[in-house]
Amino acid sequence: MARYVFKLPDVGEGTAEAEIVVWHVAPGDRVAEDQTLVDVMTDKATVEIPSPVAGTVLSINGDPGAMLAVGSELVVLEVEGADDRLPDDAPVAAAAAPAPPPAASAVAVDVALAPKPAAVLPDAAPPAPAVRRPPGVKPTASPAVRRRACDLGIPLQFVAGSGPGGRVLHRDLDRYAADGATEAGGVAVAGRPSMPARTGVSEVPVRGLRRRIAETMQEAKRHIPHFSYIEEIDVTALEELRLHLNAEGQGADGAAARPKLTLLPFLIRALVRALPEFPQINARYDDAANVVHRFEAVHAGIATQTPGGLVVPVVRHAEALDPWQTADAIRKLAAAARDGQAGREQLSGSTITITSLGALGGLATTPIINRPEVAIVGVNRIIERPVVRKGAVVVRSMMNLSCSFDHRVVDGWDAASFVQRVKALLEQPATLFMDQPR
Repeated sequence: MARYVFKLPDVGEGTAEAEIVVWHVAPGDRVAEDQTLVDVMTDKATVEIPSPVAGTVLSINGDPGAMLAVGSELVVLEVEGADDRLPDDAPVAAAAAPAPPPAASAVAVDVALAPKPAAVLPDAAPPAPAVRRPPGVKPTASPAVRRRACDLGIPLQFVAGSGPGGRVLHRDLDRYAADGATEAGGVAVAGRPSMPARTGVSEVPVRGLRRRIAETMQEAKRHIPHFSYIEEIDVTALEELRLHLNAEGQGADGAAARPKLTLLPFLIRALVRALPEFPQINARYDDAANVVHRFEAVHAGIATQTPGGLVVPVVRHAEALDPWQTADAIRKLAAAARDGQAGREQLSGSTITITSLGALGGLATTPIINRPEVAIVGVNRIIERPVVRKGAVVVRSMMNLSCSFDHRVVDGWDAASFVQRVKALLEQPATLFMDQPR
């Protein structure tokens, strides 16, 4: 038997280190060749690292959340034979030996982080003994009792029930109120019981995608002098066109024959039309070399919320796509990102990013640029409100665009002119499909 020290391979071009996300093996496990040992994260993509040989795991190096350099010891295996193996007296990486994690069926963009149990602050006195039901177990009570408890401000979770099966009765509410709610650790205020005091503190490790997001946002704010420009847009005609095209796209049986159009394909179409006039905005800034790379192709990043956090899949060559092709590409990329199936090539290379909170979009935002890009376009929600048109007050569908720019590369005048050009295209949607003058 011999020991085989498996080192962290280069999981992507230019990668110097990777983060341990989750182990699929533990010391003592028997593994087959090509069996997944560990998931590591780099550049917002999670990569499965398979075992190069069959053998028994002697030790693993690095807890989840640890950063390991490429070429550092990752796993030590006991294997048969000695060819291409390290001798028995070779140094072995220290074993972290954590408990085996739950099985993971697919590569995930991030790992759910379970908070540690709440801890009582040192300077907080423990509450008096109280009736505390297990989490998720609701007290049994009639609607009338529940309504009365709500009126009295009494939390049923802490009321002992004297009825059959522990049912809370009216007399239990009376007894609880008479005791001043001190049995639940609360303090009576103005003759009525208070809600129980909360003294717990949860610790949630920042690791995986959440840490990548934090580092990326911090670097963007540290290096880029942001400025934002917000403009309102009348999208009434655009919404009418969108609804009409979606209705036309339905088959005879009512099923969608073409992808459903949202606002984003039209916005991307407007960017494709406007960016050739403002090449300094469809660009990436190399800080180290002090070089701005301007792109003719429009690779539109779509900021997408996933269970693990925010990722930016990329619609490549948006200038070559019609609205339905764009909608289909967005749908597929978003699904892959949310399922943790988006690869590195799908999560990199954007030249300008669009971020939208949909119905939660608010009135205005100040989005952070997706470095090394120099601009980001933020979409706020569409609302109907009264506006003045030709001296009359009418109801229109209005939306704000909140855009941020890198002031090292984009001047305020150019940013405003660019947003005004996008505004003109969206307010007159027929111009989105007209040939540009040569």
